[in-house]
Amino acid sequence: MNEHYRDTRKIDPARGALLGDNTPNDADRIEIGPTRLAYGEWAAAGLELPDLQQMRRYRWQRLVDHINARDYAGLLVFDPLNIRYATDSTNMQLWNTHNPFRAVLVCADGYMVIWDYKNSPFLSAFNPLVREARSGADLFYFDRGDKVDVAADVFSNEVRGLLAEHAPGNRRLAVDKPMIHGLRALEAQGLQIMEGEELTEKARSVKGPDEIRAMRCASHACETAVAAMEHFAREQVPLGQTSEDDIWAVLHAENIRRGGEWIETRLLTSGPRTNPWFQECGARIVQNNEIVAFDTDLIGSYGICVDISRTWWVGDRAPRADMVDAMQHAHDHIMTNMQMLRPGVRIEDLCRNTHVLRPEFQAGKYGCLMHGVGLCDEWPLVAYPDKMVPGAFDYELQAGMVLCVEALVSPQGGDFSIKLEDQVLITEDGFENLTRYPFDPRLMGAAG
Repeated sequence: MNEHYRDTRKIDPARGALLGDNTPNDADRIEIGPTRLAYGEWAAAGLELPDLQQMRRYRWQRLVDHINARDYAGLLVFDPLNIRYATDSTNMQLWNTHNPFRAVLVCADGYMVIWDYKNSPFLSAFNPLVREARSGADLFYFDRGDKVDVAADVFSNEVRGLLAEHAPGNRRLAVDKPMIHGLRALEAQGLQIMEGEELTEKARSVKGPDEIRAMRCASHACETAVAAMEHFAREQVPLGQTSEDDIWAVLHAENIRRGGEWIETRLLTSGPRTNPWFQECGARIVQNNEIVAFDTDLIGSYGICVDISRTWWVGDRAPRADMVDAMQHAHDHIMTNMQMLRPGVRIEDLCRNTHVLRPEFQAGKYGCLMHGVGLCDEWPLVAYPDKMVPGAFDYELQAGMVLCVEALVSPQGGDFSIKLEDQVLITEDGFENLTRYPFDPRLMGAAG
């Protein structure tokens, strides 16, 4: 009877003790992950699953290598996405972004310690690369009040002691986003605080083989969710009672159904609310024969960000000629810029050699041409020429980087915008567009 009970709790009993991504086949496990629905869809699509144990080791090694390349004693991170990268563990991720209660120290010899919420030290137990779990990194006022300095002293002393043991004689510690009491306490311990965000962004920028497999799976799940959102919009908008929020909610629900985690923004708007861009999704009832545009900004399966944009024409009449023209111009923009992508290309040259938007679209163009993506939008940023700061991103592209290629074609003073974005892998000899979702054929000028 007990054996039967355990079988019913498995994610997929047909697979045995381990799932295809080398994680336990047990829905009662601590680590979060994809759902049975996602695994089934990926199998039907012929996708190769990542080996999560290998992915975790790759990420840990990237951090250790970058620490040693800079001659640091260690890296101390508070950013929840850097913690996810280092440990692949989660704990109230969004709450943690504004109440920083977690920290991870990666020492130069690879010894890794996590400070977690006081009642949840077990949340990283599935990852043997995490050698210790402690508590006490919560150095924010809400939690510590007027004695936050005392907590910071205790925490910083623990950090100093670990570094003395695992990197003796080296006091150079990289830190990403410390609270002010934490920073002062670490410096009072005699540690030389270095820029940790530079290290983590560079380490995260080149994806390993299993990260790329995870991203392919996450992209498939995201695009399946987008398809459900499009189907809902095309079916419901003509009935005249469907809001932007109603449409956007479908993407959230379908993401969660596949083991996705959250969506970073609320960038779905309709009709005249698409211009200017960056208005947030709201209660407006979408009208028949209008544009609907969105940017997924979605943290999906395996914690991977899938950041794509599409613009749809929803209605029974043909879109206006100026809308079709803008859509074709936006499509040309991302496809032409994509052709520049290959290893060895300098980021500043991407800026200088961009496809140029027409004058009427310059004022409303997007904030960047391209940007990196992994666990979220990441380094590097590729600016438009008029926004480029010489020396800020003077680096070459490398195989394994993933860039989102953007276009916002927004007529100045107009009543619509076109937003497009594809997610692109830099390969050994060029690029691969990971985004398969089609562009709206009617906005692209197809009849019907």
